[in-house]
Amino acid sequence: MSLRLSTVILPVRRWHEGGRDQWVRAEQLGFHTAYTYDHLSWRAFRDGPWFGAVPTLTAAAAVTERMRLGTLVTSPNFRHPVTLAKELITLDDVSNGRITLGIGAGGNGFDATTLGQEPWTPRERADRFAEFVPLLDRLLTEDAVTEQGTFYSAVEARDIPGCVQRPRLPFAVAATGPRGLRLAARHGQAWVTTGDPKLFEDGTPEQSREALRGQLGRLEAACAELGREAAPMEKILLTGFTPERGALLESVDAFVDFAGRHRELGFTELVIHAPIPASDFAADQSVFEEIATEGLAQITG
Repeated sequence: MSLRLSTVILPVRRWHEGGRDQWVRAEQLGFHTAYTYDHLSWRAFRDGPWFGAVPTLTAAAAVTERMRLGTLVTSPNFRHPVTLAKELITLDDVSNGRITLGIGAGGNGFDATTLGQEPWTPRERADRFAEFVPLLDRLLTEDAVTEQGTFYSAVEARDIPGCVQRPRLPFAVAATGPRGLRLAARHGQAWVTTGDPKLFEDGTPEQSREALRGQLGRLEAACAELGREAAPMEKILLTGFTPERGALLESVDAFVDFAGRHRELGFTELVIHAPIPASDFAADQSVFEEIATEGLAQITG
């Protein structure tokens, strides 16, 4: 089974003070995709610079040629399907068809209340996601959409000429619960997970892999319910949130071991964070680059 290596570049640097160079370097290093988080701010970075995902990806599209680009992930927390669809079609056009939309239900952090709304219950969050994804799918594939929903509506929403990628740009759906997995099975060209959050602090690598095996099994079952084969769907693991997070980027050997074990589980793409000094994503830049240029070759070699 083939395995791709991608990266996440958090939008914390001014474009002309290192931001642009990160995206250019990611393509030079041969990453399959460079993603960014789609938040208004995030965790420990809330009191520092944090730039918008769509403008950042648009700028990245202008300075790269081959590498795919995407969000990991966008959520309904501060997005509406109608305006998001217009931005995505534009971004897909600027990049000449190199965009993947990572999309998830979102969480209860800053983004969930910054527009003045009350925090959504888990049930409401799932309900909104279940309405958001199908409407966005329609908006990206049909010239004009009218739909009245409980949470999201569109009235003669026009999205001409549509995506460069046909029938639309791919969705990478982040989900672990039954409703989200059904959405991934129905609408996703890829599925995304960060592992089991209950194992983040005190779990073992073996427990984490067993949890991931269970998630993959539930995805396969959700696909089977729809009469779809799960095998062709890309399975993406966003690393940095499993028990191995501290050691993953310490050496090429550590990465190769991690990647080999997760390829055996069925993952087709691993995503590693570009180093950010003095943060949870601090790592040696030279090791990061060595992993990009040599690590994957040792696995697929």
